[in-house]
Amino acid sequence: MNETTRRALLGGAAAVAGAAALAPLDALAARAAEAHGGKGPRRPFSPDYGPLSPVRDHTTGLPLLLLPKGFEYISYGWTGDRMSDGVPTPSLHDGMAAFKVKKGDGHRWHHRDRVHLVRNHEVAGFSEGKFTDPAYDPDAAGGTSNVTFDLDEGEFIESYGSLSGTVRNCAGGPTPWGTWLTCEETGDVNPTTGTKHGYIFEVPHAGKGSATPLKAMGRFEHEAIAVDPATGYVYETEDAGNSGLFRFRPRVPGHLSKGGVLEMLKIGDATVSTHGAAMGTVYRKTSWVRVEDPDPADGEPSPTEQGIAKGGATFSRLEGAWYGNGVIYIVSTSGGPAGLGQVFEFNPRSGRLRVLFASPNQDVLSNPDNIGVSPRGGIVLCEDGSGVQYMHGLTTDGEIFPFAANNVIIPNGVQGKPAIAPGDYSTREWAGSTFEPTRGQWLFANIQSPGITFAITGPWHRGSL
Repeated sequence: MNETTRRALLGGAAAVAGAAALAPLDALAARAAEAHGGKGPRRPFSPDYGPLSPVRDHTTGLPLLLLPKGFEYISYGWTGDRMSDGVPTPSLHDGMAAFKVKKGDGHRWHHRDRVHLVRNHEVAGFSEGKFTDPAYDPDAAGGTSNVTFDLDEGEFIESYGSLSGTVRNCAGGPTPWGTWLTCEETGDVNPTTGTKHGYIFEVPHAGKGSATPLKAMGRFEHEAIAVDPATGYVYETEDAGNSGLFRFRPRVPGHLSKGGVLEMLKIGDATVSTHGAAMGTVYRKTSWVRVEDPDPADGEPSPTEQGIAKGGATFSRLEGAWYGNGVIYIVSTSGGPAGLGQVFEFNPRSGRLRVLFASPNQDVLSNPDNIGVSPRGGIVLCEDGSGVQYMHGLTTDGEIFPFAANNVIIPNGVQGKPAIAPGDYSTREWAGSTFEPTRGQWLFANIQSPGITFAITGPWHRGSL
């Protein structure tokens, strides 16, 4: 990318800082409930940003995304592209977070304004083998890669493998102490070696991760985490049809490897199912039950089964999680009366759990997954349902709208990219949406297949994002 292009991209971005408030979700819930008896369609596009249309990628020249007018983007880290360490970029890009680079973070660019990304790769199975070291299980090809982005130049400048030997690294989350917790969404066992999977691993935003699983945090089909900075407690979601919401209380906050206590949320006096809970449902009497064996042997009760035996509550496929505004936000991708998704709000101080939003139909929202918040307080939801997949935004008055659509089409292969016909990938999910925390000018996100990372910039100040 030449200097003129970079400056043009930066010229279209507005650095408007603000509190990361999540109040728009409240307005969305109220508005959706009122519209046509809870069956109102989403807006076809943002009233502030405008309609979506094809926009050409500054890296390949291809119209890979549909975006509002004035927004531009760069693609990077396609599956198979050589990273800076010479390793081909792994496939199935998923959860991701952005971290501010501080002086002393191990880089020579202290005079530049840069951010680090840690990116998951949801690769399953034991046939491909590790792609980098350190590796927990040399037969497994999942893991994480780290990426550096220059905010001044508007370009990706470095990437490398940071952890491998894991399975189905789906989501995870950032910690207040500057690390990424990558989660295995599996309970698989390596059939050759007997190595168990289903753990959480910690990866710094600069350098290599630890190949030592944090077994005290539980072994189950992990999805995402959110950390309460006031206590250091880690809230963990489970992506299973009958899943629990877990809390890990570390012995030493910020030092998860020192162990702690795993607990599962309980509602009331007996096991409660929240699967069909409608928007506005409030659970005031909550508590936590201890999981006595967070890392059970095969054939022994799982953490979820142990929790249910003590009255733990169940959810329908818990996925995204985010800490903000003093509460924990949790996404159930297939909960609610329509089975199309719920957004829960949990107040760790009062213990109140509320169904903040439940999608009434496909036209409003189709199975949300990851959730993120911009520095201006806007909300981004990644869709993982049927049909064309969108990243959705929420306006300040509570409207939900598609902000970006997957339009990946590559005729006959371009610059070594595989040929992709129209429609082949438009239904593949978005993941890993995260705003850079320094200026709030760039939104990073992944498309899982064929595996691409995007940096999107533009006139954010025009709307709610």
